[in-house]
Amino acid sequence: MDSITIIGGGLAGSEAAWQAAKRGISVKLYEMRPRKMTPAHKTDLLAELVCSNSLRSKDPLSAPGLLKTELQLAGSIIMEAALHSEVPAGSALAVDRTVFSSYITEKIRSQPLIEIIHEEIEEIPDGFCIIATGPLTSNALSESLKRLLGEEHLYFYDAIAPIVDAETIDFSKVFRASRYGKGGDDYLNCPMNKEEYERFYNALIEADTVGKREFEDMKVFEGCMPIEIMARRGPDTLRFGPMKPVGLTDPRTNKEPFAVVQLRIENRDRTAYNIVGFQTRLKWPEQRRVFRLIPGLEHAEFLRYGSIHRNTFINGPLFLNKDLSLKIKDSIYLAGQITGVEGYIESTAMGLIAGINLSRRIKGLPFVPVPPETAHGSLIRYITESEHQGFQPSNINFALLPPLEKKTKDKRLRRQLIVKRAIESWTKYMEELKDD
Repeated sequence: MDSITIIGGGLAGSEAAWQAAKRGISVKLYEMRPRKMTPAHKTDLLAELVCSNSLRSKDPLSAPGLLKTELQLAGSIIMEAALHSEVPAGSALAVDRTVFSSYITEKIRSQPLIEIIHEEIEEIPDGFCIIATGPLTSNALSESLKRLLGEEHLYFYDAIAPIVDAETIDFSKVFRASRYGKGGDDYLNCPMNKEEYERFYNALIEADTVGKREFEDMKVFEGCMPIEIMARRGPDTLRFGPMKPVGLTDPRTNKEPFAVVQLRIENRDRTAYNIVGFQTRLKWPEQRRVFRLIPGLEHAEFLRYGSIHRNTFINGPLFLNKDLSLKIKDSIYLAGQITGVEGYIESTAMGLIAGINLSRRIKGLPFVPVPPETAHGSLIRYITESEHQGFQPSNINFALLPPLEKKTKDKRLRRQLIVKRAIESWTKYMEELKDD
């Protein structure tokens, strides 16, 4: 039986394996954890997430929502798991991380065409292979890939936010509400007056951060900008960013606070909360000191501190074909964040496409390009057709999709038409794949 090797058991690798097995292809799925751990992961489960609200908006008229719709229509195992493990988070798709990863691990373990092997792959293997090692590709495999491509990888730093124990939150100082009343009361809000905000801000910009090694150039993705770096852009930057009070009314004063820190549910049992937008590279003692200046968190116990880690990706426009194979060696396919997309759902999407394309190739079926009008197609176009000089990863957004032929100033109508066009194109694409 024809088979493929998939390196990496994250969201992209798990999705690629699932899509290949659905098409009758045997898969050897290599995941180095728990034999070798990464700075961000804590378990040996497949598709482990590092924060709860990892899958972003579920609004069908948002770009992330469109991508999720396309994934669901394609039978994505990641989306199946997300809906199975969903926790309340307003208009966002948040999941219980343990339930989510456990579900995927069990489904893949029970798939007879997939063999999970817990070993580190240090060299790119011969034969058909999908590399889906994500942002924390091991040094050995990175070196192997670097030798193959003939140039250094690009990289930036990805930061994660801290999580606090719900029992240590002072609920007398916070209030439950979602912005503009959307999504009920899924968020806890820590309101600040001007004096409290200034005290917090000054402590934040003066706090000590984790240093970087001398040979490492700090390149931080804007969507994961550490809170302390953002703060240094000016005293009001946070109030127009993660601490904006707009759309929130403190029921004790019936007024909009000067600033607000939002806490998001981390699990179904509501025993833990994520500090929204507080990705950081502050040292752990500094996180305790500074974040306890937030009203309601004066005695907070941290279940996980924020941290920062290197994210590895290739210069997609230089190296990737439209089917996600490498130009220099087309038996090797890439999937996930290593392709130059950013985000869990985007990584999943690249895993789905890589799994489909390589499976069809092994079965002798023609390559079917993903329509650029779709969310999946727009991401592929971005990572294969962008200007290669200064290439940086991107989340899915409407700016990546082709503009409508008929212009309209109505933003909601424009999005409706873009989404309608995308779903129609994606449905036709799915029809073309039925011969596999």
